[in-house]
Amino acid sequence: MMAVAAAQKNREMFAIKKSYSIENGYPSRRRSLVDDARFETLVVKQTKQTVLEEARSKANDYGLTEDEILLANAASESAEAEAAMQSAALVVRLKEGISSLGRILKAIETFHGTVQHVESRQSRMEGVDHDVLIKLDMTRGNLLQLIRSLRQSGSFSSMNLMADNNLNVKAPWFPKHASELDNCNHLMTKYEPDLDMNHPGFADKVYRQRRKEIAEIAFAYKYGDPIPYIDYSDVEVKTWRSVFKTVQDLAPKHACAEYRAAFQKLQDEQIFVDNRLPQLQEMSDFLRKNTGFSLRPAAGLLTARDFLASLAFRIFQSTQYVRHVNSPYHTPEPDSIHELLGHMPLLADPSFAQFSQEIGLASLGASDEEIEKLSTVYWFTVEFGLCKEHGQIKAYGAGLLSSYGELLHAISDKCEHRAFEPASTAVQPYQDQEYQPIYYVAESFEDAKDKFRRWVSTMSRPFEVRFNPHTERVEVLDSVDKLETLVHQMNTEILHLTNAISKLRRPF
Repeated sequence: MMAVAAAQKNREMFAIKKSYSIENGYPSRRRSLVDDARFETLVVKQTKQTVLEEARSKANDYGLTEDEILLANAASESAEAEAAMQSAALVVRLKEGISSLGRILKAIETFHGTVQHVESRQSRMEGVDHDVLIKLDMTRGNLLQLIRSLRQSGSFSSMNLMADNNLNVKAPWFPKHASELDNCNHLMTKYEPDLDMNHPGFADKVYRQRRKEIAEIAFAYKYGDPIPYIDYSDVEVKTWRSVFKTVQDLAPKHACAEYRAAFQKLQDEQIFVDNRLPQLQEMSDFLRKNTGFSLRPAAGLLTARDFLASLAFRIFQSTQYVRHVNSPYHTPEPDSIHELLGHMPLLADPSFAQFSQEIGLASLGASDEEIEKLSTVYWFTVEFGLCKEHGQIKAYGAGLLSSYGELLHAISDKCEHRAFEPASTAVQPYQDQEYQPIYYVAESFEDAKDKFRRWVSTMSRPFEVRFNPHTERVEVLDSVDKLETLVHQMNTEILHLTNAISKLRRPF
C-alpha cells in the first residue's frame, strides 16, 4: 500500500526543516511512540552545558521537559525571538480514543500553527488508547501557549515536546529482518473516517466501528502469524462485486499485458470471483508461489518510510477493510479493494515485483528528503504509472486499475503525458485528492528499472544493501568480507548460467 499505500501520498510525509537521527537507543526522557515503534529516534543536539543543566533542574521542579524550558528561554530573549517560527514535534498519549485528536488539531489551528505531519498507533501502555505524533510549525510564543492550553485540558495521559533545534542528523534506523516489520506500522491520520468530515463513512457509526475492529486485528498481527480471516458482510461483498465487474470490463482494453495475464491467472485459480472478497492469506500464498512476495495486514494508510521498508523484504502491507458502500468507485484511502484489484496482479509479475523490491531497498536508511522523493516515484509508477505497449498507452498503476474514473482520465487528452525520468519525476508535485494533471509513461518495465537503478546510485546513502531471501534479512555491504562473500555467490550463479547456455547450444 502506499497500501504509500505507504506510501501512497508524499504530501503526507514530514515537511520539517531538519531530518531526525535514528539510533538503536534513545534518551530515556524521550519515551514516546517514536521510541516504541523504533520508527525515528530523536536525539539531543549538543548545547551549552550550563543551559542544559538549568533545563534539567527546571524540568524536575515544574514537570516540564528540557525542550520546553529551552524553548521558553529562546522565546524570552526578545520580541523577535518570540515571534520566530519553530518546527517541533508533539507526542501525545490519548486516553479517550483517536477521536479526541480532533480537539488537539483544533487547538493548533487556534494558535495559528501549521500541521506538517500526523501519525498514530495503538498504545502499548495501560490506560492509554493511542499514541500520536504531531509535527508542526508555529511561532515560539504561540507554541508555548498551545502547550499550556493542552496541559490544562487533561484529555490525554502525557505530552512531550521535541523542538527540532535540539536534534541531530544521523542515518535512520531501518529493519534488518522481516520480523522487525512488526515495528513498522505507523499510520497517517489523513482520511481517517473518525477525523475527516469529507470521508464517506464519517457519519456512519456502524462503518466506523467496523473499521476500528479490523484495524485492531491488524495491530495485533505479528511476524509469523497466519493472516486473520475477515468475515465480510453482504454489503462489503456487494461493494467488491461492483468494482470487480467494472475492472473486469475495462482491463482487457486499458491494462498492460502483465496485469491482464495475472488477472486471468487469479480468476483461473478461483481467487478472483465476484461473489466473495479474496482473503489476504490465500492471496499471500498465491504471490509467494509466483514471485516470492507475501502480505501482512495493515491497519490503515502507513507512513511512506514504513510502507517502503516492507517492500525491501518482498512484503506488501495491505489493508483488510472495505470502502464505504456509498462510494464504491472511489476511496480517499487505500482499502482492500484497491489492494486486491490494483496491486496484487502486478505483484504476481516477476519483473514488476523486482522493481517494487528495489524501491523498498533504496528506502532503507534514506533521509527524510530522499524518502519523499522515493515515495513520489512510487506514486507516479506503482500507483499511477502508464507504459507503452505496441504503440498504445496502457495502465499499470494500482490507483488507475482500481478507479475507473481516473483510468479513463489518464488515457484521455485531458492530461499531460511525460516520459518517465526518475530525477524529474521525484520532484514533481502531485494531486492526492483529484485526478492527476500529469502522468509519466515508461517505455517498458525494464527501461523503468534501468533508469531507476541509475538514479538510486546518486542518492547520498553512504552504504549499499542487499536482501538475502534465505534468511529474510537485509545485509549492509559495509565490509570487504561481506563483498567477497557476495562476489563468490555471484560467481557461482554465473557458472550455473554459463553451463546452462552451453548445454542449450549443444547440437542434438
